[in-house]
Amino acid sequence: MSNVIRIHLDENCDPRIAAGLRYRGIEVTTTLEANLVAASDEEQLEFARVGNRVIFTGDADFIRLHAAGVPHRGIIYSPMGRQSIGEIITGILLISRVYDQDEMIGRLEFI
Repeated sequence: MSNVIRIHLDENCDPRIAAGLRYRGIEVTTTLEANLVAASDEEQLEFARVGNRVIFTGDADFIRLHAAGVPHRGIIYSPMGRQSIGEIITGILLISRVYDQDEMIGRLEFI
């Protein structure tokens, strides 16, 4: 697929996730790198939407934003503390192989 998923990691994500995804060729931004520390969930989602990125988060508030119809380029959710860094990276990679960037628009995927 030429329209490969690009990821933005929410504030609560371990930086090792970004490192692991980058090592595997996925383009990633982080909240720290984007100067969005302490930004609201809505601001995080808007940053990802404007940047044409799928947001990865462990924050269930993003599920509520999705259900409320807030526009987004895609959300990948994994409850915090339930999976290892490797399992999260594997899950994101699998999603990136199944869907392209445009197919993720408005989609909520769970890992």
